Amino acid sequence: MAVAFLFNEAGEMLFLQKKSGSRFLGGHLVPIGGHIEEGEFGDPRQACVREIAEETGLAEPDVGGLKLRYIINRLKAGQEIRIQYIFMGIVASGSRLISGEEGELLWLEAGKLGGMHVTASTRAVLQHYFENGIHNESIFTGTMHSLQGEPAMAWSVLEDWED
Repeated sequence: MAVAFLFNEAGEMLFLQKKSGSRFLGGHLVPIGGHIEEGEFGDPRQACVREIAEETGLAEPDVGGLKLRYIINRLKAGQEIRIQYIFMGIVASGSRLISGEEGELLWLEAGKLGGMHVTASTRAVLQHYFENGIHNESIFTGTMHSLQGEPAMAWSVLEDWED
């Protein structure tokens, strides 16, 4: 998946409130993004730009500093490896959003999602970003696992071992 955590100048994050009847994550608040399509596997950023346009109506120039910041790995049902490429960027002020068929677009304070219906990976990335990632430009990798029956994330910095 290619996912965008998009912020505005006030520090709010853009979420998609999925329709409750949606087949995938119905009723959840999710960041902008979706599946990487054939021909995009070598360029997840391009998949992210496409998803942003499809879900928000924003063109690439409307989003400044779109940069890969996180790669999340998860083993689903013991057999499917899911990979999320998470990009972060800033939506230019005055940009016009267009909600699509999947749900309603909402600006929310990312640090105050306490009781809201978000995925464990979204919650973990935002917590890590505000505690660690906001202070540097590293790309972080996270591996989802169970810790005493609860979802948890093990973090590391993605770096070239030859450097």
